[in-house]
Amino acid sequence: MPSIPRLLRLSGTEAYNHTPDKNFLMIGERTNVAGSPRFRKLIQHDQLEEALEIARQQVENGANVIDICFDDGLIDGKAMMARFLDLIQAEPDIQAVPIMVDSSKWEIIEEGLKHLQGKGIVNSISLKEGEDKFREYARHILNYGAAVVVMAFDEEGQAATYEDKCRICERAYRILVDEVGFPPEDIIFDPNILTVATGIDEHNNYALDFINATRWIKENLPFAKVSGGVSNISFSFRGNNPVREAMHSAFLYHATRAGMDMGIVNAGMLEVYDEIPRHLLEAVEDVLLNKDPGATERLLDLAEEFKGQGAKKIVEDLSWRDQSVEKRLEHSLLKGIDKFIDLDTEEALAKYEKPLSVIEGPLMDGMGIVGDLFGAGKMFLPQVVKSARVMKKSVAWLEPFMEKEKEIKIATKTAALLEKDPSLDPARARQLAARSFSNGKVIMATVKGDVHDIGKNIVGVVLTCNGFEVIDLGVMVPCDKILDAVEEHDADIIGLSGLITPSLDEMITVAREAEKRGFGKKGIPILIGGATTSAAHTAIKIAGHYSGPLVHVLDASRSVPVTTALLSEDKARFISENEEKHRKAREKFSGGPKRESIPLAEARANQVLIDWANYRPPVPEFTDTRTIKSQSLRELANYIDWTPFFHTWELRGVWDPETETLKTKNEEGAKVARELYREAKEILEKIISEKRFTASGIYGFFPAFADGDDIVLPDQGVTFHTLRQQQKKKGKPNYALSDFVAPMTRGVTVPVTSPSIPDHLGGFVVGIHGADEWAAELRAENHLDEALMVQALADRLAEAFAELLHHRARIAWGIERPGQFTQSELIHEKYQGIRPAPGYPSQPDHTEKPILFDLLNATEEIGVSLTESCAMHPGSAVCGLYFSHPDSHYFQINDLQKDQIEDYAVRKGMDVEEVEKWLGPWLGY
Repeated sequence: MPSIPRLLRLSGTEAYNHTPDKNFLMIGERTNVAGSPRFRKLIQHDQLEEALEIARQQVENGANVIDICFDDGLIDGKAMMARFLDLIQAEPDIQAVPIMVDSSKWEIIEEGLKHLQGKGIVNSISLKEGEDKFREYARHILNYGAAVVVMAFDEEGQAATYEDKCRICERAYRILVDEVGFPPEDIIFDPNILTVATGIDEHNNYALDFINATRWIKENLPFAKVSGGVSNISFSFRGNNPVREAMHSAFLYHATRAGMDMGIVNAGMLEVYDEIPRHLLEAVEDVLLNKDPGATERLLDLAEEFKGQGAKKIVEDLSWRDQSVEKRLEHSLLKGIDKFIDLDTEEALAKYEKPLSVIEGPLMDGMGIVGDLFGAGKMFLPQVVKSARVMKKSVAWLEPFMEKEKEIKIATKTAALLEKDPSLDPARARQLAARSFSNGKVIMATVKGDVHDIGKNIVGVVLTCNGFEVIDLGVMVPCDKILDAVEEHDADIIGLSGLITPSLDEMITVAREAEKRGFGKKGIPILIGGATTSAAHTAIKIAGHYSGPLVHVLDASRSVPVTTALLSEDKARFISENEEKHRKAREKFSGGPKRESIPLAEARANQVLIDWANYRPPVPEFTDTRTIKSQSLRELANYIDWTPFFHTWELRGVWDPETETLKTKNEEGAKVARELYREAKEILEKIISEKRFTASGIYGFFPAFADGDDIVLPDQGVTFHTLRQQQKKKGKPNYALSDFVAPMTRGVTVPVTSPSIPDHLGGFVVGIHGADEWAAELRAENHLDEALMVQALADRLAEAFAELLHHRARIAWGIERPGQFTQSELIHEKYQGIRPAPGYPSQPDHTEKPILFDLLNATEEIGVSLTESCAMHPGSAVCGLYFSHPDSHYFQINDLQKDQIEDYAVRKGMDVEEVEKWLGPWLGY
C-alpha cells in the first residue's frame, strides 16, 4: 500500500489539502470581532445576515479559511458561535471553506467544535495554564478531529525573543506528539508576530525573531506548520493603510520564504510585493529586518508621503465680502475668520475715526450676537473661542491708536463724576470711570499647588467675548498674590480654579483671607470652578468662611450668566437664590439620609474572597523599570480617546471613530464636532511632524505582596497604602486595592517572597513636554483657539500614552497578546487588569504619588515633577499603578470613617489632621 503524504488536511463542504505547491494559506480575519469593528457592530445588533455577507466577501477575496471569533464583553460568545456556524451551513459559498474557531475561552471553542461542518482549526491553546490543562484541551481537540493553533506562551508569559519562541514551541510539540498522540501535521504554531517600529529598542528585532523562529520550527519540528496574525506587525502605523499594506506584504515575503505556512490577514488588503514603491519597500524592509537603529525614524518620516492623498479642493465663498464693513466684521466674528480682519478693522477705523468707537460699535455688536447665540445654545464653545481670537486680533491692530483716546475718555468721564460729586476721591473717580468701559473686571487664577489651567483659560475667553476685562494670573498662584491683584485692579469678581483635591483646601484658604481683608463686606463675589469642585463642597466646606457671594460655576457656558447676574441690578435676587441653594445643600448633608457605614474591622472581614492558594500570578518579562525618553507621537495618536476631547470643549456625546462623528442628539453640535476634529487632526499632525511635544514615560514591575490594606514591595523597601470601602453592603465585598495582590501568605504558610512565582505590582508615570510653552506663545500671538487646542491635545496624548504603556505592560506581563483587542476595546477597557491613579476614586490620596515617583525615579528619568500639592508638572501627565489579577476592577471610596483615618495615619506615619486635610471630600464624619 502506498503511504499517504502527511499534509494538513482541512475541509468545509470542500476539501483543502495544504500541498507543497500551495504557497500560503490565507486566513480571513474580518469575521473576528477583534479584527473588524463593522463585524462586531453587526453581531452586537444581531444583524447576522449582514455579518454573513462579510464572511462571503472574505471567501470571494481569496481566504482559504475564515477565522470566527466572538470574544467581546457585550456578546454571548458561546451562543453566538453556535448560531453563526449553524447559519453558515445554509450558505454554500461560505460553508465550502474550512472554519477556524477562535476564542480565549474553552467553552466557546468547544461549542464551536460541536457545530463545525468538516474539519476546522482551533485557535488556540498554549502552555500558559500549565501542562495538565494543555494536555486536557489537546485531547478534546483530537477527539473532535480538528487541527490546532498553539500559541508560543508558557507559564512565564509570551515568547518575544527567538530563543523563547523556539523553546516553548519545541516543548509543546513534544507533549502533543509524544504524549497526546496528536498528528504533527495538524499542529500549527503561532510564535507571536509582535509590533515593530514602536520606538522601543527591544522591539526592533521582533519581525526578524519571528522569521528566524519559523525557519527553526520547520527544520526541527517535522510536519508542524507556522501561522500568525500579520496585522500585528504594523500596529505602529494604524491609520496609514498604504504603509501597513506594504509592511504586511514585505513581512509575508520574507516569512513565507522562511517557511511560514499561513496567516490571519485581511484578504482584500494586501499590496503586491513587486508593486510596492521602491523607496517605501526599502524603508519597510530596513525596519522588518532591523538593518540599523535609524530605520524606524526613516519609515516614520517617509510614511507622511502616503497619508491624506486625494483631498478635494474646496472653493471659498467670498460673497460676504460685498457687504458693509460692519456686516463683514460681524461675519468674521461669527464664523471665526481672521483672514481679512486687519483690512476690515482699518476700514472701520477710517469710517468711525476713533478706535474705541470701532470696539464699542461694530466689534462689540458682533460679540454681543456671539454671546447671545452661545447663551441660547446656538453657538458652541469651539466657535466662541474662534470668535475671541478674531476679536483679539482686531483689538491688537487698534491698540497703538487706542491708548491716547482711551485716556481722553477716562479723563472726561472722571471729570464728569467729580463735577457731580465733588466729595469723591479723584483716584476712586478714575477707577469708576475706567470700569464704565467694561462689563466688569475679573481676577482669575489656578490656586497654589495646581498647574491645570485649560478650563480656566476657556472661561477667560468666554468672559472676554462678553465684554469682561479678565486679568489671568496663571497657575500655582499663592493666596496673597490673588488678593493683592484684586486690590490693585479694583476687581469686581474673583475666579478660582483647581483640578486636584488639595486645591479645594487652598480655595478655603483664599476665602478665609479674602474675608479678613474685608472683601466679603464689600460684596466681591468669589467664583469656584474646576474638575474636583462641586456645588455641594462649595456650600458645605467653603461658603462658611466667606460672607460675600460665593458661587460654584459648573462650566464655561455658565460663567457669563453668573457674572452678569452678580454685577446686575438684579444681583440681590441672584445672591438670595444662591444662598438658599447653599442652605439646602448643608441641610441635606447634615440631616439627610446617609449611607450606613461599618467599622474598619468589619469592612476588612468583608473583603473580596480570592482563591490565592490556587492562583498562579503572571510573570512579567522584566522587573525594575524601563524608560521611554521620546515615545513616537504618531503611535500615541492611534491610542487617543476622542470623546473626552470634545467634553473639554463642552460638546457632550460619544465619539464614534468609525464614522468620525459625535453621537449626540444635538445635530448642530455634531457638525461643530466634525469641524473641530478636522482642525484638531491638522494641529496634531503639526505637533507630530514638527516634533512640538516630547512624550516621556517610565514603567516597571516589582515583586509584591499584600499586607492587610498595604502593598509591600520587599526588594525595594517600599509600601503603598490603600483605603477600604466602609459602606454597609448586602452581598458585596468592601474593596481595597490591596485585595488584588496576593497576600503574604496565600492560604498556606509560605511567604509570597518564597514561591517561584511571586505576585507583582506595576507602576508608571508619563508626561507630555512642550505644550505649555507652545500654548503660551500662541496666546501671546492672539491665537487663542490654537492655544487651547494645543493644551487639549496634550492632555489627550498623555492619556493615550498611559493607555499605550498599559497595553505594553499587559503584553510584557503575558496577560494579553498583541492585537488581541481593537482600539475601541482598548479605550473601553475590555482587557484584564487596571491602572488606578492616586487622587482618583479607588485611591483618592494624592500623597501616594511621591512614593510612586521615588520608586520609579520619575523626575530624574523623564522630567515629570510634583508640586507641594502633589499636582504633576507638566500639567499633561498621568501616573498610576498596574494590577494584573483577573478580578481587579475600579471602584469608589466614599464616607471614610474616623477609625480608618486613624489607622491610615499610623500606617503612613502622618498626623490624623494632615490625613483629614488630604482626604477631606471623602470623609463620612
